[in-house]
Amino acid sequence: MDSRRTSVVEKSLTAIATNSKKSSYYLAAMRPRQWTKNLVVFAAPLFAFSINLQSLLGSLLAFVLFCCASSGFYLINDIVDVESDRQHPVKCKRPIAAGLVSIRVATGMALVLLGGALIFGWLRSPHLGAAITAYALLQVAYNLRLKRMVILDVGAIATGFVLRAYAGAAATSITLSSWFLMCTAMLALFLGIEKRKAELRSVQIKGNKPRSVLKYYSLSLLERMENVVTTGAVVTYALWSAGPHLRGASTSWMLLTLPFVLYGIFRYQLLSDPREIDSYSNDHPEKGGLSERPEEVLLKDLPILLTVIGWVLTCFVILLLKHQGLIV
Repeated sequence: MDSRRTSVVEKSLTAIATNSKKSSYYLAAMRPRQWTKNLVVFAAPLFAFSINLQSLLGSLLAFVLFCCASSGFYLINDIVDVESDRQHPVKCKRPIAAGLVSIRVATGMALVLLGGALIFGWLRSPHLGAAITAYALLQVAYNLRLKRMVILDVGAIATGFVLRAYAGAAATSITLSSWFLMCTAMLALFLGIEKRKAELRSVQIKGNKPRSVLKYYSLSLLERMENVVTTGAVVTYALWSAGPHLRGASTSWMLLTLPFVLYGIFRYQLLSDPREIDSYSNDHPEKGGLSERPEEVLLKDLPILLTVIGWVLTCFVILLLKHQGLIV
């Protein structure tokens, strides 16, 4: 009798372990590390100094919906590229390419995630639904054509971030400053250009198979583009933080956060500069290739993480002092 009970328990534990393993494969196929990009939806209430339970819940809903939509497209991309991914030394380890998640299951997951994001987005707000729909159309255009078109590929990446920021405002009924949207676009362009720089440098050093669009880029061209968008990002953020007389932040005390933005941009440039990255990566091997994966910079680069924390805390203190009437 005891042996039978033991056998039943062992089978149950084995089934639980198997299901848990499958669930981890399903989650990995959704690429949760990429979800950090969707944190941009929280920028709207933070930049508008409208931090309350209602705005946080609205932003959280927008975050979840964009995570579902983006994961749906990652699944579709992995399904379409499954054969080429299996020939790639790194991408072959992705759950779908490795055969850990079947194409049939992945297709069902993609449909549920995308369909759910669109339906709940339109039910919550026509503006939120329109933002998610525009994001979905942008992803389709990007994967079909734009990712192979020089300059437009980086522009499409930046547009995706602007749509995320707009969705955060739409979910919370917040009116965004035009300086905020322009700054978001410039910072997104900056990240896209830095990513292309790191990819091009990796091709030159390691001889990796390049993206087709990289043949149209050169480091000198990307550096000139970087100079333009870096200046634009700093200027638009400074104009926003200057205060309400420039239709920006609700208080000019936000200028205190400008040093954090400057340091964050300069730090990111350090991680991707082709003249410095070799010696820097030798001293800090864990940093190598981070600029090719901007979604991981927040998680792995401590100085940038501390910079973001410092920026958030400074904003919180300013908001608190303003709420108490100690500053204007």
